[in-house]
Amino acid sequence: MKLLQIHSSVAGAQSLSRRLTDSITNAIADAMPGLEIVSRNLAADELPHLPGERPPVVRAGKTEDLTPVQTEEYALAEAVLAEFLAADIIVIGAPMYNFAVSSQLKAWIDRLARAGRTFRYGPNGPEGLAGGRKVIIASSRGGVYSTSAAGQAADHQESWLKLVFGFIGITDVSIVRVEGVGMGPDALAAAFTAAEAEISALAPAAVAA
Repeated sequence: MKLLQIHSSVAGAQSLSRRLTDSITNAIADAMPGLEIVSRNLAADELPHLPGERPPVVRAGKTEDLTPVQTEEYALAEAVLAEFLAADIIVIGAPMYNFAVSSQLKAWIDRLARAGRTFRYGPNGPEGLAGGRKVIIASSRGGVYSTSAAGQAADHQESWLKLVFGFIGITDVSIVRVEGVGMGPDALAAAFTAAEAEISALAPAAVAA
Protein backbone atom coordinates (compact mmCIF):
# COMPACT_ATOMS: atom_id res chain seq x y z
CA MET A 1 0.00 0.00 0.00
CA LYS A 2 1.19 3.50 -0.81
CA LEU A 3 0.15 6.78 0.77
CA LEU A 4 0.70 10.14 -0.90
CA GLN A 5 0.89 13.06 1.53
CA ILE A 6 0.31 16.56 0.19
CA HIS A 7 1.15 19.77 2.06
CA SER A 8 -0.14 23.03 0.58
CA SER A 9 0.16 25.59 3.37
CA VAL A 10 2.63 28.45 3.09
CA ALA A 11 2.96 28.62 6.90
CA GLY A 12 5.76 26.06 7.11
CA ALA A 13 6.35 24.56 10.54
CA GLN A 14 3.56 26.74 11.96
CA SER A 15 0.97 25.25 9.62
CA LEU A 16 -2.07 23.76 11.33
CA SER A 17 -3.08 21.80 8.23
CA ARG A 18 0.42 20.31 8.15
CA ARG A 19 0.09 19.29 11.80
CA LEU A 20 -3.23 17.66 11.00
CA THR A 21 -1.92 15.98 7.85
CA ASP A 22 1.05 14.53 9.73
CA SER A 23 -1.24 13.26 12.49
CA ILE A 24 -3.48 11.48 9.99
CA THR A 25 -0.52 10.01 8.11
CA ASN A 26 1.16 8.79 11.29
CA ALA A 27 -2.05 7.17 12.54
CA ILE A 28 -2.51 5.28 9.27
CA ALA A 29 1.16 4.24 9.26
CA ASP A 30 0.81 2.91 12.82
CA ALA A 31 -2.21 0.86 11.75
CA MET A 32 -0.53 -0.40 8.58
CA PRO A 33 3.04 -1.65 9.03
CA GLY A 34 4.99 -1.49 5.80
CA LEU A 35 3.00 1.42 4.40
CA GLU A 36 5.02 3.34 1.81
CA ILE A 37 4.73 7.10 2.26
CA VAL A 38 5.52 9.66 -0.43
CA SER A 39 5.36 13.33 0.53
CA ARG A 40 5.04 16.40 -1.67
CA ASN A 41 5.26 19.92 -0.24
CA LEU A 42 3.61 22.28 -2.71
CA ALA A 43 4.73 25.39 -0.82
CA ALA A 44 8.41 24.42 -0.61
CA ASP A 45 8.45 23.00 -4.15
CA GLU A 46 5.79 25.00 -5.97
CA LEU A 47 4.28 23.89 -9.23
CA PRO A 48 4.05 26.76 -11.70
CA HIS A 49 0.69 28.14 -12.71
CA LEU A 50 -0.43 26.74 -16.03
CA PRO A 51 1.47 28.29 -18.95
CA GLY A 52 -0.56 29.55 -21.88
CA GLU A 53 1.01 26.94 -24.16
CA ARG A 54 -0.04 24.03 -21.94
CA PRO A 55 -3.70 23.13 -22.62
CA PRO A 56 -3.42 21.70 -26.17
CA VAL A 57 -0.51 19.50 -25.11
CA VAL A 58 -2.14 17.80 -22.15
CA ARG A 59 -5.64 17.56 -23.60
CA ALA A 60 -4.52 15.90 -26.81
CA GLY A 61 -1.68 13.87 -25.32
CA LYS A 62 0.56 15.31 -28.01
CA THR A 63 4.21 14.43 -27.53
CA GLU A 64 5.82 15.50 -30.81
CA ASP A 65 6.76 18.93 -32.16
CA LEU A 66 6.53 20.50 -28.73
CA THR A 67 7.92 23.88 -27.76
CA PRO A 68 10.40 23.91 -24.85
CA VAL A 69 7.65 25.19 -22.54
CA GLN A 70 5.30 22.43 -23.67
CA THR A 71 7.98 19.77 -23.27
CA GLU A 72 8.70 20.89 -19.72
CA GLU A 73 5.02 21.13 -18.81
CA TYR A 74 4.17 17.75 -20.29
CA ALA A 75 6.92 16.03 -18.31
CA LEU A 76 5.85 17.81 -15.12
CA ALA A 77 2.17 16.96 -15.58
CA GLU A 78 2.99 13.32 -16.29
CA ALA A 79 5.18 13.04 -13.19
CA VAL A 80 2.56 14.61 -10.92
CA LEU A 81 -0.21 12.43 -12.32
CA ALA A 82 1.85 9.23 -12.10
CA GLU A 83 2.67 9.94 -8.45
CA PHE A 84 -1.03 10.47 -7.71
CA LEU A 85 -2.23 7.38 -9.58
CA ALA A 86 0.38 5.20 -7.84
CA ALA A 87 -1.15 5.99 -4.43
CA ASP A 88 -3.88 4.02 -2.69
CA ILE A 89 -4.50 6.70 -0.06
CA ILE A 90 -4.01 10.44 -0.55
CA VAL A 91 -3.88 12.72 2.51
CA ILE A 92 -4.17 16.38 1.53
CA GLY A 93 -3.40 19.28 3.82
CA ALA A 94 -5.80 21.97 2.66
CA PRO A 95 -5.99 25.23 4.58
CA MET A 96 -8.74 27.67 3.64
CA TYR A 97 -7.33 30.82 2.05
CA ASN A 98 -9.93 33.50 1.33
CA PHE A 99 -12.78 30.95 1.29
CA ALA A 100 -10.99 28.59 -1.13
CA VAL A 101 -7.84 26.45 -1.40
CA SER A 102 -4.32 27.76 -1.81
CA SER A 103 -3.13 28.56 -5.33
CA GLN A 104 -0.39 25.96 -4.79
CA LEU A 105 -2.98 23.23 -4.26
CA LYS A 106 -5.01 24.44 -7.24
CA ALA A 107 -1.93 24.17 -9.48
CA TRP A 108 -1.44 20.55 -8.34
CA ILE A 109 -5.06 19.61 -9.00
CA ASP A 110 -4.89 21.25 -12.44
CA ARG A 111 -2.32 18.55 -13.32
CA LEU A 112 -4.64 15.78 -12.08
CA ALA A 113 -7.93 16.63 -13.78
CA ARG A 114 -7.04 15.60 -17.31
CA ALA A 115 -9.39 14.49 -20.05
CA GLY A 116 -8.68 10.94 -21.17
CA ARG A 117 -6.54 10.23 -18.12
CA THR A 118 -8.63 10.83 -15.01
CA PHE A 119 -11.98 11.61 -16.66
CA ARG A 120 -13.65 11.41 -20.03
CA TYR A 121 -16.83 12.62 -21.66
CA GLY A 122 -19.21 10.03 -23.04
CA PRO A 123 -22.78 10.00 -24.34
CA ASN A 124 -24.07 10.34 -20.79
CA GLY A 125 -21.68 13.11 -19.77
CA PRO A 126 -18.47 13.04 -17.72
CA GLU A 127 -17.10 9.79 -16.31
CA GLY A 128 -14.37 9.62 -13.66
CA LEU A 129 -11.48 7.25 -14.34
CA ALA A 130 -9.43 7.55 -11.13
CA GLY A 131 -11.65 5.63 -8.71
CA GLY A 132 -10.48 2.98 -6.30
CA ARG A 133 -8.53 5.41 -4.13
CA LYS A 134 -9.24 7.01 -0.78
CA VAL A 135 -8.76 10.73 -0.26
CA ILE A 136 -8.54 12.26 3.21
CA ILE A 137 -8.67 16.04 3.38
CA ALA A 138 -6.99 17.67 6.38
CA SER A 139 -8.90 20.94 6.45
CA SER A 140 -8.04 23.97 8.55
CA ARG A 141 -9.85 27.28 8.69
CA GLY A 142 -9.88 30.26 10.99
CA GLY A 143 -13.65 30.63 11.19
CA VAL A 144 -16.51 28.17 11.57
CA TYR A 145 -18.17 27.24 8.29
CA SER A 146 -19.70 23.80 8.81
CA THR A 147 -22.53 24.61 11.21
CA SER A 148 -24.61 27.21 9.39
CA ALA A 149 -26.12 27.72 5.94
CA ALA A 150 -24.25 31.02 5.56
CA GLY A 151 -20.96 29.36 6.47
CA GLN A 152 -21.51 26.47 4.08
CA ALA A 153 -22.37 28.89 1.28
CA ALA A 154 -19.03 30.65 1.82
CA ASP A 155 -17.06 27.38 1.77
CA HIS A 156 -15.34 26.99 -1.60
CA GLN A 157 -12.58 24.90 -0.07
CA GLU A 158 -13.97 21.56 1.17
CA SER A 159 -16.95 21.69 -1.20
CA TRP A 160 -14.70 22.26 -4.24
CA LEU A 161 -12.30 19.50 -3.25
CA LYS A 162 -15.13 16.98 -2.88
CA LEU A 163 -16.52 18.10 -6.25
CA VAL A 164 -13.26 17.79 -8.17
CA PHE A 165 -12.32 14.41 -6.71
CA GLY A 166 -15.83 13.11 -7.34
CA PHE A 167 -15.54 14.36 -10.93
CA ILE A 168 -12.46 12.20 -11.53
CA GLY A 169 -14.16 9.19 -9.97
CA ILE A 170 -13.01 9.26 -6.33
CA THR A 171 -16.07 9.06 -4.12
CA ASP A 172 -14.31 7.76 -0.99
CA VAL A 173 -13.48 11.20 0.41
CA SER A 174 -13.19 11.89 4.14
CA ILE A 175 -12.67 15.26 5.78
CA VAL A 176 -10.93 15.81 9.10
CA ARG A 177 -11.18 19.48 9.96
CA VAL A 178 -10.02 21.95 12.52
CA GLU A 179 -12.07 25.11 12.24
CA GLY A 180 -12.50 28.18 14.35
CA VAL A 181 -8.75 28.04 14.94
CA GLY A 182 -8.49 31.81 14.69
CA MET A 183 -10.98 32.31 17.50
CA GLY A 184 -8.59 31.92 20.40
CA PRO A 185 -6.45 29.25 22.09
CA ASP A 186 -9.41 27.44 23.67
CA ALA A 187 -11.12 27.09 20.30
CA LEU A 188 -7.88 25.87 18.73
CA ALA A 189 -7.33 23.26 21.43
CA ALA A 190 -10.94 22.05 21.21
CA ALA A 191 -10.73 21.75 17.42
CA PHE A 192 -7.64 19.54 17.59
CA THR A 193 -9.08 17.41 20.40
CA ALA A 194 -12.12 16.70 18.24
CA ALA A 195 -9.97 16.05 15.19
CA GLU A 196 -7.71 13.59 17.00
CA ALA A 197 -10.78 11.59 18.06
CA GLU A 198 -11.89 11.46 14.41
CA ILE A 199 -8.42 10.34 13.32
CA SER A 200 -8.41 7.51 15.87
CA ALA A 201 -11.54 6.12 14.24
CA LEU A 202 -10.58 6.96 10.68
CA ALA A 203 -7.15 5.33 10.54
CA PRO A 204 -8.31 1.70 11.07
CA ALA A 205 -11.14 2.25 8.58
CA ALA A 206 -8.72 3.59 5.97
CA VAL A 207 -6.53 0.53 6.38
CA ALA A 208 -9.46 -1.85 6.10
CA ALA A 209 -10.92 -0.17 2.99
